[in-house]
Amino acid sequence: MNQYILYFSAAFLLSAACGFVSIPLILDFCKRKRLYDIPNERKVHANAIPRLGGICFMPSMLLAFIGSVFFLDYQAGLNKLDISLWTIMFFISLMLIYVTGIIDDIIGLKAQTKFIVQVVAACFLPLSNLYINNFYGFLGIHEIPYWLGFPLTVFIIVFIDNAINLIDGIDGLAGGLSLLALGGFLYCFSMEGLWAYSILIAGLMGVLGAFLYFNIWGKPDRNTKLFMGDSGSLTLGFILGFLFVKFAMDNPNVMPYRTDSLMLSLTLLTIPMFDVVRVTFVRLIQHKPLFSADKNHIHHRLMKAGLNQHQTLITILLFALAYTVINLFLYEIVGMLLTWIILIDIVIYVLFHRVVSSFIATANATNV
Repeated sequence: MNQYILYFSAAFLLSAACGFVSIPLILDFCKRKRLYDIPNERKVHANAIPRLGGICFMPSMLLAFIGSVFFLDYQAGLNKLDISLWTIMFFISLMLIYVTGIIDDIIGLKAQTKFIVQVVAACFLPLSNLYINNFYGFLGIHEIPYWLGFPLTVFIIVFIDNAINLIDGIDGLAGGLSLLALGGFLYCFSMEGLWAYSILIAGLMGVLGAFLYFNIWGKPDRNTKLFMGDSGSLTLGFILGFLFVKFAMDNPNVMPYRTDSLMLSLTLLTIPMFDVVRVTFVRLIQHKPLFSADKNHIHHRLMKAGLNQHQTLITILLFALAYTVINLFLYEIVGMLLTWIILIDIVIYVLFHRVVSSFIATANATNV
């Protein structure tokens, strides 16, 4: 294990270096081509900000992955990497998502078009026999047949992809939540000896850390601030969806049966997943189109309650960490079933929004 920590560190640092080198070049390119995210009544930023930060995610991650794999192969052989049909299909589908995100950032695409591409890309994974095949007792369900696991897997991947895309509304939020989730997946995969995926995750974390530096602390007037755009959020979401399915799948040829694999995967992505479910329900209740844009996400509501961007970011990240602590405690210490854990998670989320609503009401009354 200790030797692989060196490979993870190398992947992280190499990818971070790529990010710090490429992001200033992206900023200059956006300035020359005038590729900006323009403020409007739905957005919280007041300046025109370059929106192509996510372009560097995939190249930096792959460069770090290839570099680390070269040394890992030299030391231990390719059999340690678990490079399979899943991996190949994953990169093909990821490239499709990545290119779609770039096109959307540059010329714009309809939400329906992006949705269709997401569905097509997600189908590559169950076609390669990577799919959700076990609920581990959730709602009393265990093994799931392929005919049900295929559409369920596509739904989960597209759902997570859109959840990360939709929660990308303030500085550092989508990147910060993704970084926390990736850190959790890195631990989970490394504990199972899945080194290829662990190195891939470490590489993505490196460039994401570099991006967050510019995204959170960059200055618009100095041309050092940028957004990840759809090329970044869609790429992050698709990778997280893949990791969710990969770790949650019961496959004794890859790793031993773990009763907590689905619980851990759900826990790491609770906030973005719950957020998109809540927003969807609100749109349905209000008879609004599902693909319409609004200011009803968790970060919008916290800012309506009186928090600034950085306070909102810290609050949501702490909320995500709290879910991890609570779920691990309920599962590992209390021994609670997954069904009850998810029910408790939902109750906590509803109560959280109730409290936020009371603060919003107070803030509105004060303004009046």
